[in-house]
Amino acid sequence: MATQAQQAAFIKQIAPLIVKYAKGRGYKCVSGAIAQACLESGYGLSSLAAKYHNYFGLKCGGSWKGASVNMRTMEEYTVGTLTAISDNFRAYGDMEQGVKGYYDFIAYTRYKAVKDKTTPEAYLTAIKAAGYATSSTYVQNNMRVVQAHNLTAWDAYLNGGSIPSDVQTGQADNTPEFTVGKVYQLAVELKVRTDAGTWSRAKTHTELTANARANDKDKDGAIDKGTKVTCQEVKRDGSDIWIRIPSGWIAAYYQGNRYVA
Repeated sequence: MATQAQQAAFIKQIAPLIVKYAKGRGYKCVSGAIAQACLESGYGLSSLAAKYHNYFGLKCGGSWKGASVNMRTMEEYTVGTLTAISDNFRAYGDMEQGVKGYYDFIAYTRYKAVKDKTTPEAYLTAIKAAGYATSSTYVQNNMRVVQAHNLTAWDAYLNGGSIPSDVQTGQADNTPEFTVGKVYQLAVELKVRTDAGTWSRAKTHTELTANARANDKDKDGAIDKGTKVTCQEVKRDGSDIWIRIPSGWIAAYYQGNRYVA
């Protein structure tokens, strides 16, 4: 379950992208969509979201020609009865592609009534009625998320108001910059991964370079706090920043926290 800090960080990442694509497609409400992303993805922590950047539980259907992944899910075909099934879900390369994919998905004719809705309850009611979800409490569940995080502030921003406080648009200007070739110091003990993302495998102690192994005193595959590392490559995923060091990838800046100084 996501902590309050993780929930806030996820909304800060995904909401500006939802506003960007909603505005470009002519939608008048984004709070419902932001709530859907939070609920469907567990605030970005589900495997489908963290590894495949599908934040809205989008299934492939017959028209999808892109990458996909088969996963287990629960459906409520009969009110009060959950049925476990396996289905194919759409897979995307990053968060922005995942958000764009959502707006591509609801561009289908059956979701036409959603576009002109101006309140989250009306938006969610229309999308549920069009067959987006089987949960009998889908609208109520999402409205609780809207209310808990005051997501209607993003509707005001979409329609010309001020951006919600403490939030930057796009990739926030206050995120740190990391430079290839520069030497940094770990502010905490960090796991080394095979790729840039928490979905990728954490390396073992024996897979690290000799220098990294010398700075992994408990031999758990995580490099000790205070170790100096050289940045060889930088990757961004929303506001998160990963850097590649000789042993692999580490989270330099993740969910609003800087781990490399």
